[in-house]
Amino acid sequence: MNANGPLPTPDDRPQADIVIYDGHCKFCTKQVQRLHRWDRAGRLAFLSLHDAEVQRRFPELTYERLMDEMVLVDQAGNYYGGAAAFRYLTRHLPRLWPLAPLLHIPGSLPVWRWGYRQVAKQRYRFGRTDSCDDGACEVHFRK
Repeated sequence: MNANGPLPTPDDRPQADIVIYDGHCKFCTKQVQRLHRWDRAGRLAFLSLHDAEVQRRFPELTYERLMDEMVLVDQAGNYYGGAAAFRYLTRHLPRLWPLAPLLHIPGSLPVWRWGYRQVAKQRYRFGRTDSCDDGACEVHFRK
């Protein structure tokens, strides 16, 4: 595995769970690259939400939802969004195992969801790609 090369797609890893992320967000892309480096077993494949392949494979996932949160689709077809996706990853990537007990404290998911939303709302302040200059990355969040 070349952790510095291009991110593997679902076509590259048909048996992998799929992480759908905002490929126009530099912060998001950096985090996904980090997940790829940590995924030594090759359990993950990646798609930018801006890739037409996302709509073809997952027509039930709306653009608005995908702009709100990263979504992970497991091999059984279950969807995990935002903080729930990160919790899922803490159980599947050994590098994240130390965080698993904290994120799985009974009743704590609402707190993690709130924290995830706060970061997601500010993600373009951490950097965005030039493809965002036309306003394509405007995010409209629910209050």
